[in-house]
Amino acid sequence: MYSYERKIYLLLLLALIGIIIAGLATDGISDSIRGFLHLQTMAARLINDFTLVGGIGGALLNAGLMGLLSLLLIKLSGVTLSGPTVAATLTIVGFSLFGKKPLNTVPIVCGVFLASKVAGKPFRSYILMALFGTALGPLVSYLFVEAGLSGPLGILLGIVGGIVAGFVLPALAMAMLRMHEGFNLYNIGFTCGFFGLFAASLLAAANHDISVQIVWNTQPKITLTLLVPCIALLFIVWGAVHDGARLGKNLRSIMKLSGRLPSDFMESVSPGAALVNAGILGMAGTAYLFLIKADINGPVIGGLLTVMGFATFGKHPRNSFPVAAGVIAATLVFGKSLTAPGPVLALLFATTLAPLAGEFGPFIGFAAGFVHLLIVERSAAWHGGLDLYNNGFAGGLTATLFVAIIQWIKALKRNQ
Repeated sequence: MYSYERKIYLLLLLALIGIIIAGLATDGISDSIRGFLHLQTMAARLINDFTLVGGIGGALLNAGLMGLLSLLLIKLSGVTLSGPTVAATLTIVGFSLFGKKPLNTVPIVCGVFLASKVAGKPFRSYILMALFGTALGPLVSYLFVEAGLSGPLGILLGIVGGIVAGFVLPALAMAMLRMHEGFNLYNIGFTCGFFGLFAASLLAAANHDISVQIVWNTQPKITLTLLVPCIALLFIVWGAVHDGARLGKNLRSIMKLSGRLPSDFMESVSPGAALVNAGILGMAGTAYLFLIKADINGPVIGGLLTVMGFATFGKHPRNSFPVAAGVIAATLVFGKSLTAPGPVLALLFATTLAPLAGEFGPFIGFAAGFVHLLIVERSAAWHGGLDLYNNGFAGGLTATLFVAIIQWIKALKRNQ
């Protein structure tokens, strides 16, 4: 175990316990538990704000427990708690506010575990695929709740569907990675979107409704507003204390990295600087949302926590801000509202394309962000909201487009 790993476990445990306590304090213990149980039997496709469906207490309890389960799985698998696993944990916590829950994620993890055994590899080799692969949780919930099969048959169909999805994820993820060559940080989101496209087509062919709807909390409470700033501040203080006088130098080292997969800032630079970087991006994202007066609800917090998670595994201000600027520009050019659900989430999650800006410069990052908004507003309908990481799906398509063009231009120059 790395010397810092135990401290990071304690830091994340403190944050997760804080999330649970905040939920219980907001809605009360009984209402929070009732909301949590209610969520387990509800639909989970994009966009389904759990803070509205199950109440703030139920949603935060669900998120905190999912985070604890993630840490337990990481610990039991023997994988180091570093950049990738911190990113996975915070992403799961965030998306447990609008789609993930124990009931719809366990079958997928079991499917990935089964794939590892068939491949003759230890589960720890596939742990990231299992954690991020829970993006297909809505597929399991759809088969449980929305497919029209009630009782044991519906439950069995959901379990089997989740296991099958998890089983094929490793093979698909490797193929998807080659398409964008590591310039889309949410590679499993790209993979899940690809699989979700086929699953949605099958469901549509069977005359099932897979139309995308939006459940969006427009009146969130102060608990949600302060949640990310408190976690970000916690990360900044912990990171600053850990790195001490080396913090400035380590942060500059992170800013020089492109962020292309795999880029573990904790291992390659410093866990302290990586967490300060996460805190800075969390604060910056929150400040922007305050500035435009956007709703700070379940999906938005999910976006902020995902940004923070990947700030230990690829994102930093230098490579993220150009992409975000591109999304803002596209929003304004095409007459969309900056506070509408699509543009708000696109701005946060589009930073999956940060490695393009880090590798090829801010102009390419800006252009990628601009194109990303146009793609992401259509891609959710393709998979019927079955892939929670819709921006990862759109990001994979966008990154593949840009990488293909850039490589073609480079090949032409070499042959001249």
